[in-house]
Amino acid sequence: MKFKGGYNISLGGKPVGEVVAMPHPEVLYLPLQSRRFVFGEICVEDGQRVNEGDVLAIDVNNYSVGLLAPRESTVRLNQVEGYIVLEDAARTVKHQEVKSEGTKQEKLLNLGAWQWFYDAYSGELPNPFSSPQAIIVSTVSLEPFSARGDVQIKDNLSNFTRGLEQLQSFLEYQPIYLVVPDIKSELSKQIGEQVRGHAWVKMVEVPLRYGCDNFAVLARRLGLKRSEGSIWAVRAEGVLAVDQVLTLSRPCISRMISVGGPAVSTPVHIEIMAGYPMQLIKDGFGLSSAVRIVNGGVFTGELVGTEIKGIDTECRGLTILPEHEEREFLGFVRPGWDRRSYSGCFLSSLRGEFGERLTTAVRGEERACISCNFCEEVCPAGIIPYLIHKYLYGDQLEEAEEIRIDLCVECGLCSFVCPSKIELMKEFIEAKDLIAKEKEEIRCEQEKK
Repeated sequence: MKFKGGYNISLGGKPVGEVVAMPHPEVLYLPLQSRRFVFGEICVEDGQRVNEGDVLAIDVNNYSVGLLAPRESTVRLNQVEGYIVLEDAARTVKHQEVKSEGTKQEKLLNLGAWQWFYDAYSGELPNPFSSPQAIIVSTVSLEPFSARGDVQIKDNLSNFTRGLEQLQSFLEYQPIYLVVPDIKSELSKQIGEQVRGHAWVKMVEVPLRYGCDNFAVLARRLGLKRSEGSIWAVRAEGVLAVDQVLTLSRPCISRMISVGGPAVSTPVHIEIMAGYPMQLIKDGFGLSSAVRIVNGGVFTGELVGTEIKGIDTECRGLTILPEHEEREFLGFVRPGWDRRSYSGCFLSSLRGEFGERLTTAVRGEERACISCNFCEEVCPAGIIPYLIHKYLYGDQLEEAEEIRIDLCVECGLCSFVCPSKIELMKEFIEAKDLIAKEKEEIRCEQEKK
């Protein structure tokens, strides 16, 4: 299977395979909203004592997926707006089995495992009661600096295999596509040995170029069409969550995330729970106020403001960048021995492999598109970003739609390699939203007629 585009991002600050224990929190701050979920229906009362795994709130618009209590604790509803605060959190996990009645799908919803699932094309939470045409399981995470799949699996390989077997029970003749890196490693060999003999598992090797692990890109390369039914997609941590719920009958109350980036002296992985205080992470890693924290990877993460109190239920990593707002005057004419460029125009192209120290600095001002074609070369979706940009610049939405702006997977590579500093990804997201809005207005008008 051939992959087009992608780019091997060499940035300093990638987390190593070590998993570090964090201090016990006395208080947890569970956000009622994350990127995909809004837990708007509260299921507990102020002052109530809850056990680990109890449902605190549900998202009524997402199959009633629940926000679970990570520890036995006391509920406070009115202390911080937008959060459920848990006080006097128990120090240890009881690891007790939870009796959850109903089907396997209902157990995945009720015990917190379904939050790790995605629809491959839309990125939304898929319908757990649907019958997918296939399941994509990815052990690869290429965006700097999200939690790595190999770290999640290496000490839990038997659990991972059991999770795959549990997933297979949702299928009849449909396959599970297991995505692994196209390199020879001991872990890849062990995974191959574990699934050997399972005809329903099809191994898919992907190059270690960012963008090639995107679920929508993988679905297209595998020939899975959106019109032929849903495609479930899940990463390594999701498979482990399935095993925890369906094999061990335990709620998913902890998660492994990465803490990386050039502002962290020792980038590592940590195992924490949803609601873990952001301040404890800052203190634990000695982070000063002169840093910028991103929830997620460098390309698709969201800025963590000072108002954010705790880790949300979807966090896969925190990227810490040194704050540096000074612009480089005539930065594009500097030799660039210490920084990379996709164009190879800097002196760094004469160096061997090195990790560039990423900062929040802006290298020069935005300039007009020069049609260098770099964005098309790295685009894993196979579209032509610079041409779409020119159509959008001329308010030609229909033309942009005709050359498939809808295929954009919002990986951010086009913006990263653009020598003119054009915010292509942001531009495309706004355009897709506008196109969807116009189509909805037309549909409503037609219904009225």
